[in-house]
Amino acid sequence: MISSTDFRTGLTIEIDGGAWQVVEFQHVKPGKGAAFVRTKIKNVETGAVIERTFNPNEKMPPAHLESRKMQYLYESDGQYTFMDTESFEQTELTKEQLGDALNYLKEEMEVVVQSFKGRVIGISLPNAVVLEVVECEPSVKGNTATGATKMAKVETGYEVRVPLFVNEGDKLRVDTRTGAYIERA
Repeated sequence: MISSTDFRTGLTIEIDGGAWQVVEFQHVKPGKGAAFVRTKIKNVETGAVIERTFNPNEKMPPAHLESRKMQYLYESDGQYTFMDTESFEQTELTKEQLGDALNYLKEEMEVVVQSFKGRVIGISLPNAVVLEVVECEPSVKGNTATGATKMAKVETGYEVRVPLFVNEGDKLRVDTRTGAYIERA
């Protein structure tokens, strides 16, 4: 059991049968009355964020998230198939379960699939992925002094803002947490 006074950002706890991650927390000691812990917590299954206060002596069980290394195989009729790299067991996920991860997902990419009580809640991607530019405007000579950017479409269909020197066929390193261009690969 985890005491509410031990809350830290990123800690995952179980409340009412659901897994919640602490996004923000603050220990409050008012002049009058008892101390309390004010938090913002995020439901790891739905993504909903709520504010909640806890008494300092309140205890919560930790949420045990299972993580398995899997490889993305293919998409068929809106179902995305992943294979466990150790047992070769296959799991299908929907667009809703994947969310923004679809912007960076390529065939044969290794990801970590997270589940809670046997239900898949999402995937964790590497912090950066290499994607090929399939469509972008041509560069205009003499327009580089201002640090201008342009939009480029990568092989997954995602559009990212890139510097003017990037051309079709270039491989880019893209940050999966922010969706931003990092560098040419």
